[in-house]
Amino acid sequence: MPYPTNMKEKLAIHGGEPVRTKPYPTWPMAGAREEELLLEVIRSQQWGGYHKLVGEFEALFAQMHDCEHAVTCANGTVALEMALYAAGIGPGDEVIVPAHSFIATSSAVSRAGAVPVFVDIDPETYNISLDAIREAMSEKTKAVIIVHFGGAMVDMDRLEEVTKETKLTVIEDAAHAHGAEWHGRRAGSFGTVSTFSFQNSKVMTSGEGGIVTTKDADLAARARSYANCGRREGEGWFDHYILAPNVRMTGFQAAVLTAQLEKLTDQIRLRQQNAEALIKAVSAPGVRFQKVPGGANVQSCYIIPGAIDEAEFGVGRDAFIEAMKAEGIPCSPFYAKPLYKNPMYEHVAHRTEPCPAAEEVCGTSFWLPLVSLMGSEDDAKDVARAIDKVHAAYKPVETGAGVAVN
Repeated sequence: MPYPTNMKEKLAIHGGEPVRTKPYPTWPMAGAREEELLLEVIRSQQWGGYHKLVGEFEALFAQMHDCEHAVTCANGTVALEMALYAAGIGPGDEVIVPAHSFIATSSAVSRAGAVPVFVDIDPETYNISLDAIREAMSEKTKAVIIVHFGGAMVDMDRLEEVTKETKLTVIEDAAHAHGAEWHGRRAGSFGTVSTFSFQNSKVMTSGEGGIVTTKDADLAARARSYANCGRREGEGWFDHYILAPNVRMTGFQAAVLTAQLEKLTDQIRLRQQNAEALIKAVSAPGVRFQKVPGGANVQSCYIIPGAIDEAEFGVGRDAFIEAMKAEGIPCSPFYAKPLYKNPMYEHVAHRTEPCPAAEEVCGTSFWLPLVSLMGSEDDAKDVARAIDKVHAAYKPVETGAGVAVN
């Protein structure tokens, strides 16, 4: 789209007409199927974790994610704690985690009594740096938690090489990656044990909720015991074998998630098509979107991460976000700081490796939410139009003395 050289007065943030006034679709999305299944639970006499829909949903989710076993729970944070317990991680162990993620990725390690070891991310993919995993190893390191950031999977071929050498237990934090694939194999099936979140913003949601997936029957049994007051399947109701909470998923959550799972594949296809169209339509220099490894053939597109090069684009990340919002485009900054800079780690044991990329992206990177991909292709391209418009207003211009900002 051509713009005059000086475009600042055209920006909505300065009183101009915004690219978009129509709101994007709302999230979560629900319809008649969710209502139907919720009514089924309401009309039953079992609203809690023993409603038949819970077990049926577990079986469906496991099958979709190429696993034999799935165990539901109250939320994704608890799912990580269950996974660590099931994998035998505890006091004295170290667990390598990416420095850039939601706090649960590391706090679950701490709550298990183990020590999180923070390592850097790949600045292009925003996933954990596979080279950093090797460098962070010590004699106490027992496991690594990988996060498929934004729904684009970690390079699982390279990860397998690393973990074969190091013999680390792999835990997949697939909170962003429901339905994602690596060369046709689904997220959640690569790790010794894996977890997903069904929190309100996720690509499948019941408001809150989580699930653990594994191919190991013993691990699944340990996870289920943890979620169910320390009980064992087939044993007495009042027999408790481990110190454990009750974090079972309810029938209401399973009802909503069953309906959500039925539409997941179509929604992923829509978002991926719109994401590709959006990224292709951006002509402005100085905007870099997440690099997706070639094997990640299906991405959940939970978010579209990107970064702003201020020198090339003409304005910094924060001003870019404010301008985008004024143009009617939802846009957010990355996490404000790496995990290890949270106040809790002033007194909670941890180890931190050098993390220059994780430090940098906190000031340069942004993400576009999934709602920007849930409409038409033209709706998605409005994002590109806004990016190009903001760049046109702020782009550096050549002067006799060099480069100046417009």
